[in-house]
Amino acid sequence: MIPYGKQSINQDDIDAVLDVLQSDFLTQGPKVPAFEQVVAHYVGAEYGVAVNSATSALHIACLALELGEGDVLWTSPNTFVASANCALYCGASVDFVDIDPRTYNLCPDALERKLRHAHQVNRLPKIVMPVHFAGQPCDMARIHALSLEYGFRIIEDASHAIGARYAGQPVGSGRYSDISVFSFHPVKIITSAEGGMAMTNQPTLAKRMQVLRNHGITRDPELMTTPPMGDWEYQQIALGANYRMSDIHAALGLSQLHRVDDFVAQRRRLQARYDRLLVDLPVITPHQASDSESTLHLYPIKLQLEQVSLTQAQVFNRLREQQLGVNIHYIPVHTQPYYQALGFTHGDYPHAEQYYKQAISLPLFHGMTEKEQDRVVDILSRILRTK
Repeated sequence: MIPYGKQSINQDDIDAVLDVLQSDFLTQGPKVPAFEQVVAHYVGAEYGVAVNSATSALHIACLALELGEGDVLWTSPNTFVASANCALYCGASVDFVDIDPRTYNLCPDALERKLRHAHQVNRLPKIVMPVHFAGQPCDMARIHALSLEYGFRIIEDASHAIGARYAGQPVGSGRYSDISVFSFHPVKIITSAEGGMAMTNQPTLAKRMQVLRNHGITRDPELMTTPPMGDWEYQQIALGANYRMSDIHAALGLSQLHRVDDFVAQRRRLQARYDRLLVDLPVITPHQASDSESTLHLYPIKLQLEQVSLTQAQVFNRLREQQLGVNIHYIPVHTQPYYQALGFTHGDYPHAEQYYKQAISLPLFHGMTEKEQDRVVDILSRILRTK
């Protein structure tokens, strides 16, 4: 089986984890702050707050921006459910903005139209969460300009995008947002096994997120409601959760970060090669915007079904039968049963739904060989040319 994505672990990664296992601290030790500092330096942000998953990071980001009951968060329907669920965890409501049919990202034109209408009915969002799908940065300058006009805050769901660049700057630098969130799941660009990190340039938001990831507890006298009686004292000042990252996970993430540019460069080489090899097939390859550099976390093709005698499901199943671990990213969130029960219906976001009906993510990962890539293209070619 050639998977659609997988981690790349070398001896340095193994040694980094073993060092922690043989140290005094498995958790709440020095590796987590070291990982936070290195990631912050890499992307050009002031602060990083490491947690046990990107979902946790999205949740505390929403809480830090005081999203709550009566508020609304808007995000893309073409994403994993966590991008929407994090708002519901806060007691807020969720709505969606349809995607750009070229980039598959939240469409700024659709956002502007929806904001105009929301302003008229006094139902503007408190937070807009653009998702850098497959590592392709959204049009953040345009979204940021709209935030200044309509007064919403921005959380970038950059789970796919560590190592990406937009308008000459690293994604995560915070130039166009309040908070950016990375994922370190094994199929992402780098991994800490499980883990995520929220980046911000605002010290107040960083402190809030640090408290919220640790049960709402602080030992910082400046944050305590009364002066501490001694060094042993801690105070719970908010309702947080146990979202801490362990030193074991942070050590792996630290080691992986040394190779992040390598990982992204190889993905881009494989992407360029896929583009060449697929040129004569009835598929649309991923668009790459000229003002940004994608990480190519995913390589989603769109089947031109009018030129193919098979359905999307038939193509998918035949690829799987040939031991190709293809996948589909994503089932639009608003079509999930839970969100249908909240009032969303099929047809609400037609571009996201149309993309989903044609999409298949081909295998793409660091360490993938040209021989493996040739096999993917050869099998796909034979399937699509079947009558």
